[in-house]
Amino acid sequence: MNAPRTNLLRTLSTGDRAAGSFPTALRAFLPPRRSVCCALLALLGVVVAAAPAVGQDRTAEIDSLFSFVTSETPGCAVGVSQRGQVLANRTYGLADVAQREPLTPRHAFDIGSTHKQFVAAAVLLLAEEGRLSLSDDIHQYLPELPDYGHPITVDHLLTHTSGIRDWTGLLPLAEEGADVLELILRQRGLNFVPGQAWSYSNSGYVLLKEIVARVGGMPFADFVRERVFEPLGMASSAYVEDILHGTGARALAYQKEGESWKEFMRLGNRRGGGTVISTAGDLLKWNDALTNGRLGPYVTAKLQEPARLDNGRVLTYARGLIVETNRGRPMVWHSGGAAGYSSVLSRFADHGLSVAVLCNFEPVSATALSARVADLFLPPVDPAAEPPGPVAVPGVDVSGRAGLYFSVETGEPMRLAVNGGRLAIAGGGPLVPVSENRFRPQRATLFFRSEDAFELVFTSQDAFDIVSQEGQATRYQRAEPWTPTPGELQAVDGRYGSDELGRTFELVPGTAGLVFRVEGAPEEAIELEPVARDTYMVRLMILRVLRDAGGNVTGFSYGNPVVRDMRFTRLGDRAATSPALPPAEATAAAPATPAPPLENLVGTYEMGPGRTVTVTLEDGQLYGQPTGNAKRPLVHVSGATFAVGQADSPITVTFTLGTNGRADALVMRQNGGERLLPRVQ
Repeated sequence: MNAPRTNLLRTLSTGDRAAGSFPTALRAFLPPRRSVCCALLALLGVVVAAAPAVGQDRTAEIDSLFSFVTSETPGCAVGVSQRGQVLANRTYGLADVAQREPLTPRHAFDIGSTHKQFVAAAVLLLAEEGRLSLSDDIHQYLPELPDYGHPITVDHLLTHTSGIRDWTGLLPLAEEGADVLELILRQRGLNFVPGQAWSYSNSGYVLLKEIVARVGGMPFADFVRERVFEPLGMASSAYVEDILHGTGARALAYQKEGESWKEFMRLGNRRGGGTVISTAGDLLKWNDALTNGRLGPYVTAKLQEPARLDNGRVLTYARGLIVETNRGRPMVWHSGGAAGYSSVLSRFADHGLSVAVLCNFEPVSATALSARVADLFLPPVDPAAEPPGPVAVPGVDVSGRAGLYFSVETGEPMRLAVNGGRLAIAGGGPLVPVSENRFRPQRATLFFRSEDAFELVFTSQDAFDIVSQEGQATRYQRAEPWTPTPGELQAVDGRYGSDELGRTFELVPGTAGLVFRVEGAPEEAIELEPVARDTYMVRLMILRVLRDAGGNVTGFSYGNPVVRDMRFTRLGDRAATSPALPPAEATAAAPATPAPPLENLVGTYEMGPGRTVTVTLEDGQLYGQPTGNAKRPLVHVSGATFAVGQADSPITVTFTLGTNGRADALVMRQNGGERLLPRVQ
């Protein structure tokens, strides 16, 4: 029932959603991005004429939104309450496909990272009692953690400002069965100095659960049950090792494979030490408790207090919750995803409204569905409530500015792209020209540069500065193309080890670059292309060869979206029995699973009123064209997932297939944001 371990290196290179992660630039397909959830709410285009009265029945409209689920497929649960009154608690589809067991409100789901607010609440309960302080150095409770040269506080963990590497980017590299907590405790490097940046880290919350267990004097599962779930009447909620270890009715999770559904869940060590399982009804009880302060004024306030970086920048992430304004509506929310599970819990305090959506199949966006449900109960928004973005200067020529650049100071890569005549940052969204050489993001976003309202200033055709909103400049220089000779590739050939992973890897000359693979497991391999001298990349994975003063190879530095500068030491030559090249199926950039029949994906998908994406098939190539924009090729990634424009695009589309094998919707993803576009033609 676990996903296979092969091709895990490829998973790291693409930045795909990992176990429990938060769903997690070339934006021709998307209007300006505000934030992960704000954009979804603003762009779905679902607007009602007037706010319904409290208690008004919207069951028919909710049923219509979930009509894509059938009695033969996995599905979703949705709960809605307003001012303490439950207005809807509906389920659609199956909890167990093999047994044809229908979903009911009693079935619990793995809620992924939506559970972080419960971890934060447990920590805050201990802080309120004086048993720990948010300013305490975590080494006080975790003395086995390495000394990073900088103090890391409990609050750094709560607010994702610790710099600790995310275990979801480490586990695929570790030995099969590696314990996540032990893996985190072995890491000797940080992604950044604590307090100086924001980066979502599931590792921080694994450490917090361990701190709660040690300070609270009982396993985290017992603490959260006795102090949170039982007092609030959340009888169907529990912290468990994984979904199969829960009791009572549970919804299994699935992924479409051809014409059938395959179980798709994170189990055992791949679940990161445990998860919360819950129901839509229980999550509504939790939101009602927050609304009414049932956890007490300290815990309630601290959960929703925005984080602040050392430079004074205030973020929309609080402690286990995101607190922001969506088109004039104050909103508190968090989402989660784990394999085939997706969930979101939102609260609109000004309207007393809570919405919970839980789904048990991939691909689907619980976040996008939740947004559409919320709009059924919220009053119309004032278009002027959205803060205006920067005003674009027309006629700015951005041709020739696309390409790969590296930070002069840190070597961090940044890729610029030109899309429909507009400049964009891969992973960071489109840029608005405010002069010939100055550009600004349409909106500052939490998942790119820690919500920085920066300015990009070209100092030449091959260099630019990123100037933060606080005025700090970071220089980026265009990568100088480099083609290694066979001798240069051969010099890197060898065995490499990492004490932080406890595993040995091999670098092997490939067809054009280097093959990075696990020793003794050639099927776990991926080929990286040279992008600059001694620097190799594939999508979002980067590897830099390290040399001594004499030019001899001593190791390499590895990075992926959530792990920076992990060092590997050269151990020597590969064993004579180790083949020079792995099997072709391991090194080829072919997708892990084949695409469905392309003709079944052709159609028109609705972005909003008057806006669509038209998918066409021409000479065997799939294309997508949004209203008013250029047509772009859709490059196959895996299964029903395609990248927009190029293989390393940060935008992907995943088609959802009906029982007849034809697509009935597509899910667009970028920067951890998701958006569901139903098929209309």
